Amino acid sequence: MNLNFGINPVTGDVTTVTDVIAVKRSVRNLLLTNHYDRPFHPEIGSNVPALLFENVGPITGNQLQRAIEEMIGNFEPRARITAVECVPIAESNSYNITIHFYVEN
Repeated sequence: MNLNFGINPVTGDVTTVTDVIAVKRSVRNLLLTNHYDRPFHPEIGSNVPALLFENVGPITGNQLQRAIEEMIGNFEPRARITAVECVPIAESNSYNITIHFYVEN
């Protein structure tokens, strides 16, 4: 569903998002979902939100990278990961995370 809530001029329904934009939103939603956030699907969720509040360092960065790869690999069949880069920035207690993937038909 498009969050702009545009109206389809032919059907009068809310416009939907398709293709790459839909997969990007799905990946973002999956990565921000904690375990047990989705009723009746406790298996869908990642440890990413919890890891973001751990100490910044290469070990936590590696755990973040693996959690992202596992989450997308398990629950988003339309996306194929080519690379996940997780660079810790100790000065600002943050990570620069870049996810490279392509959409399969």
